[in-house]
Amino acid sequence: MGEPIKKLLDQAIGDTKAACVEAAHVIKTRGPTQIQFWFIALAIGICAGLAALLFRLGIDYIQATLYGTDDVTLLHSHVAGLDWYLIIVIPIVGGLIVGIILDRFTDDGRVRSVGDVIESAALSEGRVEARRGLASAFASLITLSSGGSTGREGPVVHLAAVISTLVCRWINANGITGRDLLGCAVAAAVSASFNAPIAGALFALEVVLRHFAVHAFAPIVIASVAGTVINRLAFGDVTEFVLPTQQALAFYVELPAFLILGLLCGLVAVILMKAIFWADNFGTYVQNEIGIPRFLRPAIAGGLVGMLAIWWPHVIGVGYETTSAALTGQLLLHEAIIFGILKVIAVAITMGGRMGGGVFSPSLMLGALTGLAFGAIATAIFPTVSGEGTLYALAGMGAVAAAVLGAPISTTLIVFELTGDWQTGLAVMVAVSLSTALSSRLVDRSFFLTQLERRNVHLAAGPQAYLLATFKVSTIMRPADTPRAAPEDACWDLIRDGVYIDGNATLEQAMPLFDQAGHTFIPVVTLGGEDSPPALWGALFQVDALKAMNRALSETAAEEHS
Repeated sequence: MGEPIKKLLDQAIGDTKAACVEAAHVIKTRGPTQIQFWFIALAIGICAGLAALLFRLGIDYIQATLYGTDDVTLLHSHVAGLDWYLIIVIPIVGGLIVGIILDRFTDDGRVRSVGDVIESAALSEGRVEARRGLASAFASLITLSSGGSTGREGPVVHLAAVISTLVCRWINANGITGRDLLGCAVAAAVSASFNAPIAGALFALEVVLRHFAVHAFAPIVIASVAGTVINRLAFGDVTEFVLPTQQALAFYVELPAFLILGLLCGLVAVILMKAIFWADNFGTYVQNEIGIPRFLRPAIAGGLVGMLAIWWPHVIGVGYETTSAALTGQLLLHEAIIFGILKVIAVAITMGGRMGGGVFSPSLMLGALTGLAFGAIATAIFPTVSGEGTLYALAGMGAVAAAVLGAPISTTLIVFELTGDWQTGLAVMVAVSLSTALSSRLVDRSFFLTQLERRNVHLAAGPQAYLLATFKVSTIMRPADTPRAAPEDACWDLIRDGVYIDGNATLEQAMPLFDQAGHTFIPVVTLGGEDSPPALWGALFQVDALKAMNRALSETAAEEHS
């Protein structure tokens, strides 16, 4: 009896292996079915959640080692007792390591973050740069561990996108599948970082994919829940911030105050974003004028942040200790204002110095400080009708973060999930709506979209603006040797008049030429050297370009409404 059973077991194992290999081959060549896709989403969620968890634990471990503390949640208090030279040297060394990493593994010395993930979802079928992404994650890990004044969500989101990219390459995913898997990875990373499954799923839909298609909802939720489970297995079911008991909000009396707070937070968010962009421009100008090596730029920024931290250690790191102090009303009015101003300066230096990190955590801290300061003034002026100042801190935290991210829905929910306070929803929602409405008029919708706009990636206006950049002229043109090609003599006449376009250009560059030249086609050429005449490839017809654009818009609409 033993031998037949052994043969049956061997056969079963062999059949199972063969079935797995066959399933992997089918997924890779034909794409996954819906059920298979959900299992892939679950696997990505687990992997992205683990990556986010390891990233966070790595920061905590290195911070504890460098600064010699047992509790990194009280880092600011501990740093205040260190020797001044250590406070400066640690971020300088960290910045030098970051500079060497980025100089070695990136072509522009720039850390990849959420903006690049949004760009990949719109223009690259959900694929990001894997090698540069891994280098950026490691650089940001060093930055956040050595005192850089940014957040961890940006690097974690891009690291999760690298994981989904590798899976997309393995299964040869198409554009829709690639974007959906990207959303799954992002949702899991955010939920694992902040123990916020609802906000993680909505962040992926609202910020990264920028649509709420029904077909993407289920797998993204599955991945988000998986990421949350990873977080809770490590830290338990606890919120990031613990708030004091709030009194009931008499919204009909205090509603005008929260409207004003929302407008103030919108302006504060714009100041933060503008400061970061100005610091980046100034850093690039100084680097080019003086000839500073690229790898030294983050080290200089680290030194500047370290000098600030000698007197104000609150600017170091993510800033959860200061945020908690603001949310629990442990800061005075002048402290909230000064810490807020210094945080803007420190974040601008860190990001302008190309050290890496995200903007979400700094915006939470800045929002809590802004709200606390506003609440202190409001409750002093109207003590008989005002609620607690900590309620304004909570609303301010959500309002500034929503304006910076351009994500009012997911930010409102993430504030609730970070604090566990669902009773003050009216205050947060009113402040968030006003801050987002104001800031989106003063920048290109959000920090990330403005960041992309500065790189000439036009996503803020919607698909009708950026889809043209996804088509190369060479893929739409009619070659010169085809029956429906443009007359060669007419093409050369236009070339002599200076009307032509390079075959490697995109429709974004080609479409304005039709309006300027007034012709139905434009010659497509290969540009040679200074002494070499252009070689005629064919011609781009306006009707062909419009048809391609129409198909792309239709496919985008179908995906977003499926």
